[in-house]
Amino acid sequence: MKTVAALFSDQPAQGTALSAPGGTPLSFGALRELCAATRQELNRLGIGRGDRVAIVLPNGPQMATAFIAVAHAATAAPLNPAYRADEFEFYLSDLNARALLVERGSTSVARDVAQRLSVPVIELVHDAEAGAGGFRLDTVAMPGAECGAPGEPQDDDGALVLHTSGTTSRPKIVPLSQRNLWASARGIATTLAFTPQDIGLNVMPLFHIHGLIAGILAPLSAGASVSCTPGFDALKFFGWMEEVKPTWYTAVPTMHQAIIARAARNADAVARSRLRFARSSSSSLPPQVLALLEETFRCPVVEAYGMTEATHQMASNPLPPAARKPGTVGVAAGPEIAIMDTDGNLLPRGATGEIVIRGESVTAGYEANPKANAEAFVNGWFRTGDQGTMDADGYVSITGRLKEIINRGGEKVSPREVDEVLMDHPAVAQVVTFAVPHDKLGEDVAAAVVLREGAQATEKELREFVAQRLADFKVPRKVLLLDEIPKGATGKLQRIGLAQKLGLT
Repeated sequence: MKTVAALFSDQPAQGTALSAPGGTPLSFGALRELCAATRQELNRLGIGRGDRVAIVLPNGPQMATAFIAVAHAATAAPLNPAYRADEFEFYLSDLNARALLVERGSTSVARDVAQRLSVPVIELVHDAEAGAGGFRLDTVAMPGAECGAPGEPQDDDGALVLHTSGTTSRPKIVPLSQRNLWASARGIATTLAFTPQDIGLNVMPLFHIHGLIAGILAPLSAGASVSCTPGFDALKFFGWMEEVKPTWYTAVPTMHQAIIARAARNADAVARSRLRFARSSSSSLPPQVLALLEETFRCPVVEAYGMTEATHQMASNPLPPAARKPGTVGVAAGPEIAIMDTDGNLLPRGATGEIVIRGESVTAGYEANPKANAEAFVNGWFRTGDQGTMDADGYVSITGRLKEIINRGGEKVSPREVDEVLMDHPAVAQVVTFAVPHDKLGEDVAAAVVLREGAQATEKELREFVAQRLADFKVPRKVLLLDEIPKGATGKLQRIGLAQKLGLT
C-alpha cells in the first residue's frame, strides 16, 4: 500500500508522533486510533473515499491530526483561516465540499458561508487527555447517511486537494492522491535522513503543501516526532527551541531572516541548540542568509525546491558529506527532473530551458481543466513554469520565472484574482497587478490603475476595497494611479517588466 495510513502504520505504538509546546505528547498508537475513529464517523455520515472535507482550523496539533485523520477516510481540503467570506464561498463551491470541519466555538465566517451553501458543518472538539492533537467529532446534530465508498482509501484515491493560483485563469484545483503523498513524504524523509530520534519544530502554516508534507508527514513516516506550534512567531521561536529541543525545522526565507535578527538576543538558547540541520523552501534563500544561518546554529542549511503539483519537494541540496551548492536548489529529490526547450525536447546539462518533472509524487493533472493540462504536460513531463539549468553534477539553478505568479515570502498571489477584485470598484477602468521587488519578502504586490473618466478614488480607498474581499497577503502594498498603463509591442498589457517600466526597481 502507498497511502497516508501506510506511512506510519508500522511505527511503535508507544512512540511519540506529535506534541505541542506546553502540551502532552500523542503516541503513534493514539494517532492510529484517532484516524480509525474519524474514518468510522465520517463513513457513518456518508463521507468516504473521493469526498472532500474542507478544514478551517488554526495552526497547531489539531490541524495536523485533522488533516491526517480526514486523509484516512476521504480527501482533506485545508483552507487558509484568514480568507474572507467571498474566498470561502469560491473555494467551498469549487471543491464541491461534502462538509466543513471547524473547531467548536469557532467564529470563522467559513461557518456562515457553509450554511448558506448547505454544506454540513462538523465541529472538532479538543480532547486534551488524549495528547497533542487529540480530538473527537461532534456530529450529533447530523443525520447518518449511506456511504458510497467506505473503508480505507487505496493508492490512487484522493488524499489532499489544494488550489494553485494562475495568472491567465481562475485558481486551478490540484488533486493529490494517496500515492502522491506517500511518495513525497518518503522522498523527503530519505533526503533528510530522518530517524525516530529526530524532533521537528513545525512553524509552517498547515494549509500549505510545505508544512503538510515536509513539516508533518515526512518525519512521521520515519518514526520521528513533530512539535506543532500555533504558527511562526519570532518572539517565541527561541523559547520553543529551549522547550522542544528540536533536531531540525523547515521554514521560508523570511522566517529564517526574522530568526537571525533575534539570535543575538537569545545567545543562550542558540548555544544550547541541538539542530542537526535547518531547511528552507517555498522561495529563494539568499546565499547571505544561508551563510548567517549556518554560522548562527553551527549546522548545515539545506535549500529545497517544491510546488503544489509535485506534492511539495522536487529538488534539494543534500546533507553533508555530500556537497551543498548555495544559489542552487540542489539535485532531484523525489521526482525525476530535466530541462526542456519550447518544442518539448530535453536539453543537455548546462543548457537553459524550462524545468520539467515526472514521477510518483506528481499530480495526475488539474481537475476539470483540459486546457491547463494540455499546456502543463508534454511528452509525459510536467512543466513547472520555471526557467533553469542543471549543471554537470545534477544541481538545478532557477534562472527566471516563466509564470507571473507573485511570490510574496512564500505566499503565492494570482495577479488576475486581484485584478478582478479591483475591477469591481466603480471608479476603476483598467488595472494590472504585478510584482515589485521587496528586500525581505522577495516580491510584494502592486497594482497599476487607470480610473474611469470623471471618477475619483485614492490609493488608500482602493487598498481597503481589496482588503474587504481578499486575504491580507493579497492586498497591494502599492497602488499607482496612472493616466495610462504601459503596453507591450502588440498592445497588450504586460505584467512582466512593469515594475521596471514604472521605476519601481
